[in-house]
Amino acid sequence: MLKLLTVSFWRLLACISLLLGLIGVVLPGLPTVPFLLVSVWSAGKGWPRLELWLLAHPSFGPPIKRWREYGAVPRKAKYLATVMMSLSVLMLLFSTAPFWLKLVLPAFLCCVAIWLWRRPEI
Repeated sequence: MLKLLTVSFWRLLACISLLLGLIGVVLPGLPTVPFLLVSVWSAGKGWPRLELWLLAHPSFGPPIKRWREYGAVPRKAKYLATVMMSLSVLMLLFSTAPFWLKLVLPAFLCCVAIWLWRRPEI
């Protein structure tokens, strides 16, 4: 029973992540690859056929393989992520969000950007 629940959890996570990744293909601002990475990771724990399908996919497979093998992020993705994070910070600063959020979120996104730009670019 526990094994069935565990497998079901991993499959559900893989499906939700894959769906969000596919929506991100057509919806600007919603990232695709991070959701595909979560999907393939969770599929590997509960749905090996889906994992193999994602790895063999002509569009999705190469970025997933680059991440798995090298932890690599393409330069174009780094630029896009940096621009999107910067726009998010600007919108936040002009919003009515709490002051603490206007301090914490930009600092967090700055850390994310530093981490991202330190990733290899294969």
